[in-house]
Amino acid sequence: MIRIVIAEDQALVSGALAALLGMEDDLQVIGLAKNGQEALTLCEKEQPDILVTDIEMPIMTGLELAAAVAEKKLNSKVIVLTTFARSGYLRRAMASSVRGYMLKDAPANTLATAIRTVHAGGRAIAPELAMESWGGEQDPLSERERQVLRLAGTGSSSTEIAKLMHLSEGTVRNYLSEAISKLRAKNRVDAYRLARDQGWL
Repeated sequence: MIRIVIAEDQALVSGALAALLGMEDDLQVIGLAKNGQEALTLCEKEQPDILVTDIEMPIMTGLELAAAVAEKKLNSKVIVLTTFARSGYLRRAMASSVRGYMLKDAPANTLATAIRTVHAGGRAIAPELAMESWGGEQDPLSERERQVLRLAGTGSSSTEIAKLMHLSEGTVRNYLSEAISKLRAKNRVDAYRLARDQGWL
């Protein structure tokens, strides 16, 4: 039996996924998490074989979750399930030791097959996502610049970002300035939009 944890902040999607996967004889969904932090705690406690995660979630994104799973050397293999066919996301996922990268609108049996492939030690990447990543631009942002830009995109001021990240305001402004410069953006809002559209956030 392949034991699975699903990390997805939309309850309807999460419930539907669990129900569909539960219909397979060799798959068992042992836990659902509403955000990346919940999923990480669940993986540490339950040690599932497979973690199926969305990318855009509160507290910790799916890509941050995948990186944390790798850093903690947990045995769970990660499959990202996304609506976003963006090259930046796929590259970052592969850099975080993600073993599968599938589209949410794929048929349930396609996901079930991907889970079996990854569990057996293989990789599973949706063909359309692999094609999208070919020839996409390289992500120029550092992890800190990405975090600061993500917070700036929510409308947080430099002061608020500094408090949240335990940095000085000057350091936050430097990160924002670097990100704006690297992306050749007009301002922080433009930089956030450009980075988001490329799948770099």
